[in-house]
Amino acid sequence: MNKPLILVVEDDKPIRKLITTTLETQGYKYHTAETGEASILEAVSHQPDIMILDLGLPDMDGVDIIKKVRSWSNIPIIVVSARSEDRDKIDALDAGADDYLTKPFSVEELLARLRVSLRRIRYDSDKLQKDASVFKNGNLTIDYAAGCVWMEQEEIHLTPIEYKLLCLLAKNAGKVLTHNLILKEIWGTHTYDIPALRVFMATLRKKIEKSPAQSKIIQTHIGVGYRMLQAGEDSKGI
Repeated sequence: MNKPLILVVEDDKPIRKLITTTLETQGYKYHTAETGEASILEAVSHQPDIMILDLGLPDMDGVDIIKKVRSWSNIPIIVVSARSEDRDKIDALDAGADDYLTKPFSVEELLARLRVSLRRIRYDSDKLQKDASVFKNGNLTIDYAAGCVWMEQEEIHLTPIEYKLLCLLAKNAGKVLTHNLILKEIWGTHTYDIPALRVFMATLRKKIEKSPAQSKIIQTHIGVGYRMLQAGEDSKGI
């Protein structure tokens, strides 16, 4: 695919320059915005493929921007913020952000996050052209119509909760899902306790990651939630 158009929303000039220089050296196209209002106008008028968003803007909180964009667009949003508390990450991800990178950051890590978002764009595009009843990610295959799961052509028997968890992660492959979002989607409530969710996730992993050290499929974001890695994605590099 052609290089995507990236919208960089950052009011700190040195950091904005670092990001845009990094994008330029990699051949990416980009637009910039220094305020929340300008970012919304840019997003509407230029329809970027990916948004890199700082939360601490002078006129609007970044979480509010995420909510506004999510009301009409599903573009990947990568948050780049000095806010490092788990609560800040959870709020941004629950609002609809796809990823969260804490300042200070390395340009290599930023580029890795961009590559993850690009894979999501390709996956979403391919999904429109393929039979949506079958999901493939490396050695993992889910047949939604039949309710069956295979790893390397071996059928894996899951409990109903394990299957629902796997399908939720698969349908959001590459995106961090918070504990709250998972609890709401699987049980319809936030009251089901997180330790129980961890137990279900551990049993699911034992079944689909027979050699976890070599074949990670589900990545833990400590204190935040989980992400299904996409085929070829390095769990240690993001």
